[in-house]
Amino acid sequence: MSLDPIRRVSVVSTGTVEIHPEHVGPTRKPMPLWLFTSRRWTAPRPINVYVIEHRDGLVLFDTGQDRATVTDPRYFPGGPAGVLYDRLARFHIGPDETLSAGLRGLGLDIADVRTAVLSHLHQDHIGGLPELTHATIVTAQKEWRTLQRSLPNVRGFLRSHIDLPGLRWRQVEPEPITDPELGPFTAGHDLFGDGSLVLLPTPGHTPGSMSMLVRRAGRPPLLMVGDVTYDVDLLSAGEVPGVGGRGQNRQTVARVNALRLRHPGLVVLAAHDPAAATLLAEAEM
Repeated sequence: MSLDPIRRVSVVSTGTVEIHPEHVGPTRKPMPLWLFTSRRWTAPRPINVYVIEHRDGLVLFDTGQDRATVTDPRYFPGGPAGVLYDRLARFHIGPDETLSAGLRGLGLDIADVRTAVLSHLHQDHIGGLPELTHATIVTAQKEWRTLQRSLPNVRGFLRSHIDLPGLRWRQVEPEPITDPELGPFTAGHDLFGDGSLVLLPTPGHTPGSMSMLVRRAGRPPLLMVGDVTYDVDLLSAGEVPGVGGRGQNRQTVARVNALRLRHPGLVVLAAHDPAAATLLAEAEM
């Protein structure tokens, strides 16, 4: 990369979420057990959207939570699936905490978003999709296949809020990569072909979860990890969240920590880490 194609990286929060401590981890309890027995909730945690001002257009990593989740009683499914969502999280989203409002606060317009990369397809990452019919929506091919399986609502995929008419989807498949700077990752997808934004497979939370490595001239690299972790200190200790496949989560956390060892200045930015905004601000100084 001769000239830095990235002008600025920012974060906006589309409200906050309370989850169970076991969700954050670490825990030895299986998810069904803690989901229905835990009586404790965390302090409110951010629902982050990362905003990259790239020369090829405005890029989002994740799109946050739709405010309709707290204003429309029909947003979530009813029956047993609805009970699962009630137990999973508590959301707080004000009228000024929408995706478009957050972008306006940065002096940006949602109409200028060219690309939205989704770490995965859970509700708190796809909330901005109704406002992005003009953009290309990027997801992992494996994640899209997971969405198409039976009973998506029970597995955390609200298909009626994802597969919307008018959206332009682009499903990407990791390709072999030979860049030694990306080890231990051996597959990925260079979003614009300039090496600045590289999508890396980080399964575990969901089968097709992916992260995005942001590389800029003269600044520390950023790794946006979605829900690989909810706390960068737990990640550093090798701990995994209480959601997803535990074995695959451990493999992904090990790979991310190996990448951090290769790049000591690497800044890990999770979707719900209360420290993320401060970590990004320090990296941007």
